Amino acid sequence: MDYPWHLYLLASIYVLAGILHFIVPKIYLRIMPRYLPNHKLLVSLSGVAEIILGLGLCLPATKNYSIIGIILMLTVFLLVHFYMLSGEKESAGIPKWILILRIPLQFVLIYWAYSYLGL
Repeated sequence: MDYPWHLYLLASIYVLAGILHFIVPKIYLRIMPRYLPNHKLLVSLSGVAEIILGLGLCLPATKNYSIIGIILMLTVFLLVHFYMLSGEKESAGIPKWILILRIPLQFVLIYWAYSYLGL
């Protein structure tokens, strides 16, 4: 099946984001909520999940499962975004206006993935 180029762009974004979890894990470790256990493991698992889900978008047999996985993953990641708004240390030095803009962006990403469901 021939998918639109923007589906491959979305897939590339997730694969790249997943790879970055292993190249620069400190970025992700800095934003992990304190109440979650084993930050290194969670950063690695989320990186692997992003890579697998991104690649899965490109295969007809796994595309819809990957879309559902991405939607669920982005929903869980909202917890991190709200956590980062809870204080100066939690923000990891990122300006508050950027943190606030990330929340609607998360919903845009969810909709972008959802728009390919059943395609």
